[in-house]
Amino acid sequence: MAFLSAAERRSVLDKVLTTVDIKFMGPAVDTKALRTKHEDAVVGADTREGFEAAINGLLKDLGASHTGFFHESTPRAAGRIAIAATFTKADTADGHRWVFQDVHPGGAAAEAGIRPGDVLLTIGGKEFIPPEATPFALGERYVMTVRRPDGSTNTPTLTVPAAKDKGRPLVVPDQVVTATRLNGGVGLMRVSMFPGMLGMDVARDMSRAVRELECDRLIIDLRGNTGGGIGCLRLMSLLCPDRRGVGYSIGRARAQKGYAKEQLPAFDRIPASKLGVVPLMFRFALAGRSVAVYTERLGARPHHGRVAILVNEHSASAAEMVAAFASEYGLATLVGVRTPGRLVGASTFKVGSGYRLALPVATYFTWKGTNLEGQGVEPDVPEAMSPEALWRGEDNQLQRARGLLAS
Repeated sequence: MAFLSAAERRSVLDKVLTTVDIKFMGPAVDTKALRTKHEDAVVGADTREGFEAAINGLLKDLGASHTGFFHESTPRAAGRIAIAATFTKADTADGHRWVFQDVHPGGAAAEAGIRPGDVLLTIGGKEFIPPEATPFALGERYVMTVRRPDGSTNTPTLTVPAAKDKGRPLVVPDQVVTATRLNGGVGLMRVSMFPGMLGMDVARDMSRAVRELECDRLIIDLRGNTGGGIGCLRLMSLLCPDRRGVGYSIGRARAQKGYAKEQLPAFDRIPASKLGVVPLMFRFALAGRSVAVYTERLGARPHHGRVAILVNEHSASAAEMVAAFASEYGLATLVGVRTPGRLVGASTFKVGSGYRLALPVATYFTWKGTNLEGQGVEPDVPEAMSPEALWRGEDNQLQRARGLLAS
């Protein structure tokens, strides 16, 4: 792809600022001040990488999550989303390093043989030492060197799939929901993300997992869950028997007019098939991202009142909806560390020359009116992940949750 001329770069900048001015839902923004601060760097960039970095620097000043700027020819996702794995920083025998933390089944890292506790030494022969970010892009292959807990080294090749939709740079692992029956009759359900706008598949898989586990105590593992769509409603509905307010999303137009949450269009059922989607399209066509969410009233379950949810600094977006809902109603004990506070409704917009802009366009509030963006959800039982435990083949956070349910 040919690099843009100065006039073309300026045109893209103009469209970015106009879109921010019209669509952005977040802290108040002075687009004139943004232009003054960033115009020289954007227009004067002499490489494609420098141009994209300059625009993303501008977006960082918005002070909101879910922003991004990318070209349709090479859509990118955050490293942990691309490889379905997360990292933690730790002091190791090789010095201060990135250590693989959450490795989701079916994802690129798991397929390459990566395991929690593996220490990242090099990518393509280059060392990556915190805080330097790891460079995983969609559709690329990477040869890594990792240190195993036993001291040996391995050189896995990690292949990152390409995104199927250029407008939504996202890779969905082959397995999103996994379930295991632990010793003592405790069920463990791990959910790595909530893919799909309506989440029919993940909703079905979660319901099936709970049904097949048949446990009166349940641990739900949302560590490293990247969020996604409204499929998370099914998980919240599996935590209580009745219909309860979960939270509400407010778009810019509705925020300016004023609203009462009880009068917003209500979303309270994930359709069981594609036939159920059509009525929803008509029902919410004019909602403008302003919707109230209620649980599905699925009835009593043996595990109700005996649930622990594992969360960490990578449990984002829709995963935070689940954590906040469980916390506000006292439906589960949250174990782990504070979630990152990355919960908004976002969309992408074309801004010229093949570029797309991702922006928050709606604000999410819990039913009690808490805005989690930038705040996150505090666990009831703080328990940081221990790299030393990982190297011993142990999961100290999971052990803590199991101990709580055994008491």
